[in-house]
Amino acid sequence: MKIGLIGYGKMGKAIERIALERGHTISYKIDSKNTIDQVQLNQADVAIEFTQPSLVINHIEQCISQGTPVVIGTTAWQEQLGHVSKLVAENNGALLHASNFSVGVNILFNINEKLAALMSTHPDYKAQIEEIHHIQKLDAPSGTAVSLAQGIIENNENYSSWKAETGSWPTVNTGELPIQAIREPEVPGTHTISYTSTIDTLTLSHEAHSRDGFALGSVIAAEFLLGKKGVFTMRDVLAF
Repeated sequence: MKIGLIGYGKMGKAIERIALERGHTISYKIDSKNTIDQVQLNQADVAIEFTQPSLVINHIEQCISQGTPVVIGTTAWQEQLGHVSKLVAENNGALLHASNFSVGVNILFNINEKLAALMSTHPDYKAQIEEIHHIQKLDAPSGTAVSLAQGIIENNENYSSWKAETGSWPTVNTGELPIQAIREPEVPGTHTISYTSTIDTLTLSHEAHSRDGFALGSVIAAEFLLGKKGVFTMRDVLAF
């Protein structure tokens, strides 16, 4: 399979290495020196996009208009998912997006929802989410933390919204799920969900050891997307 890389930073380089290891080729690498307007995107069978929230919608529009299936790893754009889904449908295109491509994190998403439903009948346990990432990460809280929060809100009647915090744990309003975002040097990503009562604490956690899990998941997603039409997520890839 021919893969195009839209974004060629640390993540793009990790995706390139893993794609080559899995027998694929790289058609192009788009970065600040080789911009998207200089490339015929349909030279690739599938493009993988990891850039910035301010750029991603333009990249999606260009891929879909050129008939190039695209895997989107950039986060913090999903409020425009309706527009993107309509664009994909109108152009008979293909797009796969996820807040996190790690297989382990997507298993965590699934377990998180099941645990949230179980804990709904135990309101004495207060939920909270903590995420730690490298200092270069622009969005806070992370897209993964927001997905975890939404999984809790949709399955636990004790929570109706979430609140982002970058300092110490706040005093939250009833029904408000706190997310603490921490930025430290050289941390690929750690996400922890805790339920705490006066008696004990129950914890779910995922700690990435490197970017390879995210890179591998995005390549697996590209392999899945090849030949398909529509909008997909990692739930479709992993058949949850």
